[in-house]
Amino acid sequence: MKSLHALPLILALLAPAAFAGAQREEDLSASVRAALHGAVSDRAAPEPIFPSAVERVTWISEMSQRLIKRMPDPKERVDFLKTVYYEAQRAGLDPQLVLGLIQVESRFKKYAVSPVGARGYMQVMPFWVRQIGTPDQNLFHIRTNLRYGCTILRHYLDIEKGDLYRALGRYNGSLGRPEYPNMVRAAWERQWGWQPVGKVAQQTLPTRN
Repeated sequence: MKSLHALPLILALLAPAAFAGAQREEDLSASVRAALHGAVSDRAAPEPIFPSAVERVTWISEMSQRLIKRMPDPKERVDFLKTVYYEAQRAGLDPQLVLGLIQVESRFKKYAVSPVGARGYMQVMPFWVRQIGTPDQNLFHIRTNLRYGCTILRHYLDIEKGDLYRALGRYNGSLGRPEYPNMVRAAWERQWGWQPVGKVAQQTLPTRN
């Protein structure tokens, strides 16, 4: 009988390859490395904080309906959405943007592997674990993958001084080319756009050619 520890690797090999390119390994200063290590090491329970109880119920219900075909199991779906919201909120990102990125990166396949080895929902390159994590961290684990993905995107946003177009290019390893940022923008706005009644429209990412 095969070891249960081998299951994620087996499933990864069977999963369809993802669209993603790859983040590029870079030299990090000691201070940046320490900050990113701290960001991915926190093990607090992922309980998202919504502006109100009504918004919590509304958001989870609405996103759950949109995700149902890709993730039929209701418990898995709600746990996934709560983790997305928590990790996005923790990194200062729009949860709907993160959902759009996941759609483009992995099509919501937990064990997706890109041709260059990026893994999981947010297609995180394994070198990040070596640079800022610990050997026991599994990039196919939902929370670990989302924590890394959101932390990395936040890191790229900081490097690019808030320029989301360029940060997404770095995330995909295609900086300067418009295809990937525009795909994420389209998925974010068309599939996952959501705004509570009475609030201003969400920030959008300008299309670039």
